[in-house]
Amino acid sequence: MKLSDFFQRHPVFAVEELAACLRQRGTESRWTRKALVSHHEKQGHILRVRRGLYAVVPPGTTPDTCPVDPYLVASKLAADAVLAYHTALAFHGKAHSASEHFQYLTGRQRQTMTFRSYRFQAVQFSKALRRKREETCGVKVTERAGLDVRVTSLERTLVDVLDRPDLGGGWEEIWRSLESVEFFDLDQVVRYALLLDNATTAAKVGFFLEQHREALMVEEVHLRSLRRRRPKQPHYLARGSRASGKLVADWNLIVPHEVLQQSWREPQ
Repeated sequence: MKLSDFFQRHPVFAVEELAACLRQRGTESRWTRKALVSHHEKQGHILRVRRGLYAVVPPGTTPDTCPVDPYLVASKLAADAVLAYHTALAFHGKAHSASEHFQYLTGRQRQTMTFRSYRFQAVQFSKALRRKREETCGVKVTERAGLDVRVTSLERTLVDVLDRPDLGGGWEEIWRSLESVEFFDLDQVVRYALLLDNATTAAKVGFFLEQHREALMVEEVHLRSLRRRRPKQPHYLARGSRASGKLVADWNLIVPHEVLQQSWREPQ
């Protein structure tokens, strides 16, 4: 592959990918690679996003003005990166509101980074998933600009944003976003929710599904599986929150009034 072809096919790339391309051309030298990167960066052909990660500058644009796809950036920030939470909702076209805050899952601890107006937050795979080696449960590979991007399915995303509402944009954003999805494979939703080994999360998923029982065609078998895993004592809907609310006894959840009443809806 010619270097020009590589740039055309990799609008965002890690230096390891460039190194693999150069090896195909018979070039093994790390110094040659560094010299090429330096040359093309000085010529304005590529833009440094962070150390080891670059974006290609399209013809007719400059490094300062060229568009850079933040989803591709997030997908390249770790070798095992998976777009998740509100970012997954947006990637699937289901987020109620736009955001410049992007989340991705990874097995390693990484610092939050910024690029232009974008903020990229790394979230580690849960301990339960790591213990069971189920990190890729509900992960899909989707093409974007010719590159493979890993992203959580809508089924996994439903559970993830209820598990971590702080990463889903808050209750109104979560409810409105999930309600725009016409269909979920509920067997997959329940299976993934139970994999997390978190009683509060199982109850939150059950509560959401019960609230949308008719629209999502939820059957009692789905609710029964989740109800068996509900907490034994009342838990708050949001982790660490003690906001006033009402006890939903069927799920042992203390649910804020705004969520129960969905106060963000316009009066009919």
